[in-house]
Amino acid sequence: MTKFKKILVTGFDKSALDKDSWTRIDKLTDSITFIPSEEVDCLFSRFNKVDKKLINSLPNLKYIGLLATGVGTVDLEFAKKKNIVVCNIPGYATESVAEWVFGLILEHLHDLERAKQVARHGDFSGSGFSTTEILGKKFGVIGLGRIGKRVAEIASGFGAKVCYWSRNRKTEMEKKGMRYKELQDLVSSCDFISLHLVYNKNTEEILGEKLINSLKKGVAVINVAPMELVNITALEKRLKKNDITFILDHPDEMNPKDVQKLSHYKNCIIYPPIGYVSKEARALKQNIFVSNLENYLKGKPTNQVN
Repeated sequence: MTKFKKILVTGFDKSALDKDSWTRIDKLTDSITFIPSEEVDCLFSRFNKVDKKLINSLPNLKYIGLLATGVGTVDLEFAKKKNIVVCNIPGYATESVAEWVFGLILEHLHDLERAKQVARHGDFSGSGFSTTEILGKKFGVIGLGRIGKRVAEIASGFGAKVCYWSRNRKTEMEKKGMRYKELQDLVSSCDFISLHLVYNKNTEEILGEKLINSLKKGVAVINVAPMELVNITALEKRLKKNDITFILDHPDEMNPKDVQKLSHYKNCIIYPPIGYVSKEARALKQNIFVSNLENYLKGKPTNQVN
């Protein structure tokens, strides 16, 4: 196995990986730096932009390892032209994020935050609370990748009528009773909608003005994917009508001005990005990340995205 000469770490610090992961990485390189230099032949990145300018500033770059699933921050085509391999870490938080989706839904339906507050003040009557069930409701999943599939399965377990839209039909899921619907039909008919698409030039603002205006009154839309999938201006206009609920958990990756705009609406519920932070997901994430590095050096790249 050959070694890298110098690994540049960007977008995260040493706390993002456990000690044993850094020990494995140390064996794969002569040095690790947090300061760009021409000697760098491997780049670690998380959420920061890896564009032509950065790539060109690293003339010896051979490999980009993403400590994330999303690849929208990297100019993949340019990296490919430069013969730079880009690898991500798919699937590490499938179960954690899928469970998180239903945590968000149940908190919303049962008003759990207010319930805890009134109980802390000694009111145990339950007066003034009302909820609705997931059972029998129409549940739409947009994007049936790893997480989308798991969300669809859990929704089915709740007794919801599950439908989905994906660029490719998923016959194995349809055999389980999940119906395929065109995007317009799904958006206008579902009581719950969960977004699970990777952000790229084909999915940017896929939930645009037309679809946002078509959302069924009373729908709860849950987006645990990048907010670049959503037209913010159109969403804000619809939120003003106060006839939908929109729940998101990626404010850290958004323009702060957009987050501030959306935070003014009570029917827009914003969470920090903690759906993937389970102990199990953290361990799997690190193992995939370092294994990608090891496999590249063995001449057999894994999870290559370009």
